Amino acid sequence: MHWALAVVALTLLAFAAISGRIAGSPITAAMVFTAVGLLVGSEALGLVEPAPAGETVKLLAEATLALVLFADASRIDVRVLRGELSVPLRLLGIGLPLTLVAGFVLALVVFPELLWAEALLLAVILAPTDAALGQAVVTLMRLPSRVRQGLNVESGLNDGICVPLFWIVLAIAQAESGAIGNGAAVRLVLEQIGYGILAGVLAGVAAACVVVIAGGRRSVGGSWLQIVPLAGAGLAFGIADPIGGSGFIAAFVGGFVFGAIRRRSGGEVGYLIEELGEVFNAVTFIVFGAVLLGPVLGDVTWSVALYAVLSLTVVRLIPVAIAMIGTGARRQTLAFLGWFGPRGLASIVFAVLVLEEGGLPHDDLILTTTYVAIGLSVLAHGLTAAPLANRYAAWYESHPRDMLQRFEGSEVQDVRWREGVGRSHVPELRGESQRAP
Repeated sequence: MHWALAVVALTLLAFAAISGRIAGSPITAAMVFTAVGLLVGSEALGLVEPAPAGETVKLLAEATLALVLFADASRIDVRVLRGELSVPLRLLGIGLPLTLVAGFVLALVVFPELLWAEALLLAVILAPTDAALGQAVVTLMRLPSRVRQGLNVESGLNDGICVPLFWIVLAIAQAESGAIGNGAAVRLVLEQIGYGILAGVLAGVAAACVVVIAGGRRSVGGSWLQIVPLAGAGLAFGIADPIGGSGFIAAFVGGFVFGAIRRRSGGEVGYLIEELGEVFNAVTFIVFGAVLLGPVLGDVTWSVALYAVLSLTVVRLIPVAIAMIGTGARRQTLAFLGWFGPRGLASIVFAVLVLEEGGLPHDDLILTTTYVAIGLSVLAHGLTAAPLANRYAAWYESHPRDMLQRFEGSEVQDVRWREGVGRSHVPELRGESQRAP
């Protein structure tokens, strides 16, 4: 642990030095940070090796997801999204439930030793997507805007949707395995969700009042205005956790309330929380490679590898195809939407929480499968994002608009979502000029 801070800092400096050159290439930030983690982890150089179930890993993972959830939720503007919701609404309202069902059924088939609740828990852990693992898919302006924005918004919202599902299914799994009683499971779920919502509302209102009231009186310094959403996320988590609520639910609800109230005041206040979230995200992937993925690579079985592959393909592709029935989307579009559902940050955090809670008969199998699926996603989606985005964009541009279905040919308003991966100053793809959204 003595060298951990130096290793992480040096990695961030090195990546910063090349970040502009690799933007839009098949090499992604998640790939670099995970690879560095594997190199410096306990199974290799041993420079970064905190205990997987220790407070360091838990606090880092929780802080990262809380910042991302608050920032994502604060950008939800139902009025703006109303005309652009067709794709994400189908992906979240139809595709996500079908993904959970498919993941659950396949888990029972591939791992017959799992309890039914454990199989469902594995499906929930691997359901959220992470747009940051395939930047070109949400930054390449040549892509059909409806497709690009659909994937972007889906990734921004499904983390928040899966958080309460995770706590519900985890409580059921613990009750089924005898780790806790049924009454305790019900109480746990109600507290996690109820107190989480309450804490989020309080924190969101408090943070928004600072921006709207104090900011309106010009009593907030410019730099301190950027601190407000960061403090709001911390306040939401800090209120919820001690009283038994979910800090993640609190962060998402707090961000939504904050964004809804302060939107009338105008101005940009999310820069700092998004940049800090990016740094934390990078460090999380270093730790993921070092202390979570590296130690389990020697324990990978054929069934674990099979489920990881199925989770990234069949479990995503078929539900997306079903969700898009009736839209007129072509096969190329369905394949593109289905393939780019990478698994990342939320799945890592859910796995860390399972590791912390413990008590499940097969938690080692669940965690190993999760780590392998995420590692495979980092590699596969990272390598294919730029070339497949280019290929799909070339197909799209080769068809005159009057030959395309209305789905691909229609334009929708650009909605900024995860700023860290979609900000307009990030190059789209190597060798291409940047076009403003």
